[in-house]
Amino acid sequence: MIEEQLDLAFEGTADRGRWRHRRKEGGGRNVVAFVLVLLLFGALGGGAWFGYDKVKGYFTAADFEGPGAGEAVVEVKSGDSASAIADALYKEGVVKSAAAFVNAAKDNPDSKNIQVGSYLLKKEMKASDALTWLLDLKNLNVHRVTLPEGLTYLQVYDRLAKATGISVDDFKKAGKDPEALGVPSLWFKRTDGKKVDKKNIEGFLYPATYEIAKDATATDVLKKIVGNFNAEMTELNFPDTVTAKLNISPYEALVAASIAQVEALLDEDMGPVARVLYNRAYTGNFPCECLQLDSTVNYWLRLTGKEAKSSEKLLASELHDPKNPYNYDVKGMAVGPISNPGDVALRGAMNPKKSDYYFFVTVNEKGAMAYGKTFADHEKNIQEACKNGIPIC
Repeated sequence: MIEEQLDLAFEGTADRGRWRHRRKEGGGRNVVAFVLVLLLFGALGGGAWFGYDKVKGYFTAADFEGPGAGEAVVEVKSGDSASAIADALYKEGVVKSAAAFVNAAKDNPDSKNIQVGSYLLKKEMKASDALTWLLDLKNLNVHRVTLPEGLTYLQVYDRLAKATGISVDDFKKAGKDPEALGVPSLWFKRTDGKKVDKKNIEGFLYPATYEIAKDATATDVLKKIVGNFNAEMTELNFPDTVTAKLNISPYEALVAASIAQVEALLDEDMGPVARVLYNRAYTGNFPCECLQLDSTVNYWLRLTGKEAKSSEKLLASELHDPKNPYNYDVKGMAVGPISNPGDVALRGAMNPKKSDYYFFVTVNEKGAMAYGKTFADHEKNIQEACKNGIPIC
């Protein structure tokens, strides 16, 4: 929102009170002044008259009649006053004078509600019309798109395509080189011996609401989203925290966060679920040292153009498919993220509270989870879930 102060720095600064009581004497001065005026107009007539319109704008509130034509892009920045916006409009040829816009803003109490952003207006608009356009968010020169937590990169591309008109294929092409989009090289290393697919952008498309310029390319859009991911990682100090407290690579923790984002329905379960994943993958106390998760199997089904299935409908051949790098039997942490996690999941995966749990299951319609140390514990929790109508039996 713009500042409410309407600073009128461009208005005349002369002290009008000085001229209310003129002395009658001093006729000689008046003659000299008259001569100077004649000389001035002579000079104007000699070629300087073209500047009159510009000069006039500083003394009068010159205004276009409207409705305007063509296009002009004007950016409203954080902290801009009415006169700052007026100057920007004047420079782009939207209004005939800055004063006309400031006057319109003074007459309209809603003017303080102008939002920060880039606006698409017309040239030569009536000042009051220009103000009305700035108050209508439909005139923002951007596409707005919200990316919720837990989407896969293909789902992200689909939403971006619908919002911007850029094709999914363009996003797929642009997303094949995450490093070129700004993902730092530190994210392509693991401590468990598994290789990181440097062409895999999954996990790096940070969920948030984005404003995308209407002339942006697929590469521009993905760079913006990756930039937001980098900013979040810096704010959380995610890489250093994970390395120091968990003794694993940031990428492995990102994978855990992406799984927790999908598995946990409630914020309070993000950390505990991540701990179960670490216990299974790294402690050596889980029989197969694998994750055994339906969510990773379903991720592969989606990637290969198939429908995800509920737990009770997944076939043994799908759970143990040797062609699926995310199957039940793969040892250690999954080979890559299965979604794009948000802030809560990332925080949960950074430093989850220690526990001896190796099992979790959703036990009621609210999404609450129960945890178990042994398979016997897990079976009891499953029976509770079944009693509550959760379809896993």
